[in-house]
Amino acid sequence: MQLFASFPEQQITIDLKREDLLHPTVSGNKLRKLKYNLQDAINHGFDQIITYGGAYSNHIAATAAACHILGIKSIGVIRGEELGVDLEKTLAQNETLRTAASNGMTLVFVTREEYKQKDSALFEEQMKARYGTSYFIPEGGTNDLAVKGTAEILTSREKQHYQYICVAAGTGGSAAGIINSTTDHQHVLVFSALQGDFLKKEIEKYTDNKNFTLFPEDAFGGYAKSTDSLIDYLNVRFRESEIPLDPIYTGKMMYRIEQMVASGFFSDKTRILAIHTGGLQGIPGFNRRLRKKARLQLQYEDYI
Repeated sequence: MQLFASFPEQQITIDLKREDLLHPTVSGNKLRKLKYNLQDAINHGFDQIITYGGAYSNHIAATAAACHILGIKSIGVIRGEELGVDLEKTLAQNETLRTAASNGMTLVFVTREEYKQKDSALFEEQMKARYGTSYFIPEGGTNDLAVKGTAEILTSREKQHYQYICVAAGTGGSAAGIINSTTDHQHVLVFSALQGDFLKKEIEKYTDNKNFTLFPEDAFGGYAKSTDSLIDYLNVRFRESEIPLDPIYTGKMMYRIEQMVASGFFSDKTRILAIHTGGLQGIPGFNRRLRKKARLQLQYEDYI
């Protein structure tokens, strides 16, 4: 737990829970989501995991690392068949996939149309026929077992001390687990990395609690998009706090929370807890894309 920012005039504090420090390679919410899934796989005798993700997926990198540690085989179904045409070149340019491959993950590249069918029974049967009996974990790792794991993020003290809990979301599994574990006096602010409010329905699949508000990504152009003002903010905050933030999830959330404080969204004497969900492994790849566009870059890549 670290103090991230304070606003003495309003007596508002923002503390950051460093879930990114849980493990060097299986960090943040990914460790929480994988915990019970991998335990269930082992308990049922599976020795191979199949899961899904994009080329820069934190989930893919974390699953590969966790399976390597546990001695389980892993297969990652990756969106974008063009990435498999010259695998050597892809791995040289993509830190995420290179890390996954170095941890023994077999990478399977499929077309975007095929990827859309990944949750179908037919697709699963085709994967079983090709790779054998496997334990399937969905994209982003979100399912009932993942939500069970993310419900363990908050400690008993944190459930009593903070009025607001803030978390970034991609598939909603971390948010749902946190919402399930909060107390009556707390409200959860969920900052979606995606545009649109459809994630609310996804979260509601895993919780009956209503003490949350969803904020879609509407300031930076959508998922994995950024502006120079965001990058500058992350660099300044790193120099001040020495806390690296990823630019897709937690970084955007912290930027927006501070804007909400400035706009008067929070009442005085409010204690806010934000969850650092990790995602730092993607920073080298993010910077590479910024360099290609001659854009301002994150200045703490070497710190990761």
